[in-house]
Order: sequence, then structure tokens, then C-alpha cells
Amino acid sequence: MKQPTLVIMAAGMGSRYGGLKQIDPVDDKGQIIIDFSIYDALRAGFKKIVFIIKKEIEKDFKESVGNRLSKVCDVNYVYQEVDKLPKTTSSGKVCSVPEGRVKPWGTGHAILCCKDAVDGPFAVINSDDYYGPEAFKKIYEALTEDASNDSYDYSMVGYVLSNTLTENGSVSRGVCSVENGYLKKIEEKTKIIKTEKGAAFSDDNGETWKDIDAGSIVSMNLWGFKKSFFKELEKGFDEFLETQVEKNPLKSEFYLLGPVQELITAGKASVKVLKSTDKWFGVTYKEDKEAVMNAIKALKDKGVYPDDLWK
Repeated sequence: MKQPTLVIMAAGMGSRYGGLKQIDPVDDKGQIIIDFSIYDALRAGFKKIVFIIKKEIEKDFKESVGNRLSKVCDVNYVYQEVDKLPKTTSSGKVCSVPEGRVKPWGTGHAILCCKDAVDGPFAVINSDDYYGPEAFKKIYEALTEDASNDSYDYSMVGYVLSNTLTENGSVSRGVCSVENGYLKKIEEKTKIIKTEKGAAFSDDNGETWKDIDAGSIVSMNLWGFKKSFFKELEKGFDEFLETQVEKNPLKSEFYLLGPVQELITAGKASVKVLKSTDKWFGVTYKEDKEAVMNAIKALKDKGVYPDDLWK
């Protein structure tokens, strides 16, 4: 049986945060959010880590994260670059980077970059989100129940929306419809805010707002996939390059959610929803950092984590 791999998306530009939030310490030991995620993942059973980063942050990232973690687990790197494109699409259309494009191609493209670094089932997380120990235990168990590369039985950890909001602005979440424990529909909402009533979202860049149930289940990009998913990502990215880039050459993105939803709709894949009641926290904005540091301290005081994770 192939051991599950943990894939960590750390190539985001951090534009709303204003810097390299992936390597910004959240405690007085210099530890960052990724440290706590990996600590939880190793306790759950993961042994191999693949970081998705950009070449331009490689030196800083390895000095701040990778070199330290390579002493406790198998650490690998793949690079998500804007010019990492196929030469042509399936129809023969030549692929090139639009003039002025600097934004990465999105979460779907990020995972596709890992195709040659992952040889079995794998979990996916963001680098700047805290998920909690329970989440990693559940996703590891799901991945080891069926480690077949060809299976289309996937999984995700779902969170209660109210537990994933920040006081400091809007967040992007995949809002889920769940039936009998399985994902039926997931819709990307790129602007969700906390309100007095609970939560609201905007589909027109903040011009108008609509209430949304704060008890909704949302995706925080903690997924469990099999090797089979890479074939679907390749198909989806090919279609994206064919149809979407010309419409918005500088900002169009190939989201991970798209291929997942298409597979569910077609009845080709199932996604088991593993619910978590843990409270999310992360550093979407610089103003979030103090709250994250306080939350980490509280977890240490409760004994959830030692003061120095890797001592």
C-alpha cells in the first residue's frame, strides 16, 4: 500500500496579507502555521510532505521552513510558475503567458504541478490555514482505508462557516451541499464576510450583499485524493486554457473546485465529507496575526501543542 502524501499549497502571493505570510512566525519560537499543520499531520501518520512554492521564495522558504522540517520527515518541493504550461492544448492551440500576467494559475494548476512528485493517495492543504488535529486524523484514515490509485472515492474535511470567518475582511470559501455524508455540490464564493446576523456574501465585488447560513458546511481546501485525480486536472486545465484565458488573461484562475464538481455531477467520483467542529484561524490579512498568535498560545496552554514543536 502506498503511504499517503501531504501536499501543501504555499505558492500564493499573499496580496491581501501584504507579504510572505507563509513564513511569518506566529509564536515566540519562530514557528509558523505550517509547523502546526505538519506536527498534526505527522501525529496522524503522514510521513512525506510536498511543498508547492514559487522559485522566487525558495531560499527564504527553505531557510524558514523546509530545512528544519527535513530533519523530521521526507520533504519535497515542486514549483508553481506562471510559465509552467503545456506547449499546446489538445486542439493544438499554442500556450503562452499573457503579457503582464504575474498571478499564479490557481489551486487546480498548483496541484497539477505535483503530478510527478506524488505516487499514491494524497491530502491537500493551504499553507496559511490552521485545521486542527482532528482534521488530519480523519483525512489520513480516509486515505488509508482505500489506497488504490485508480479509485475515484475522494474525501474532504468540511468546516462550519461561522468557524472560518475573520473579523478583518472577506474570505473565499467553497460552500458545500451535503447529502447522506457525501458532497453533492460545491460553489466558490470569493467574498464572504462576518455580519451581525451571521454571514453574507457578494457576487459583484461588494456592490450588493446577500445573507448566507452561518451554519453552512464549507471547504477549507483540506482534500483527500487518489492518483486518478491528476488525469481529471489535466483535462480541466486543458479546457481552461482553451476557453477561459482569453476572457481574463491577467486574473483568470483554474480552481481545484471545478474538476471536483464536474466529477460529482457526472457521477464519476464520490467525495465523503468528514465534518470538523474545530475553529479555523489563518492569516488572510495582517490584522489577523494577533488573533492567530493568541489562539496558538491558548492551544499550548491547554497542552494541545508543546512550546517548541521540534525540540
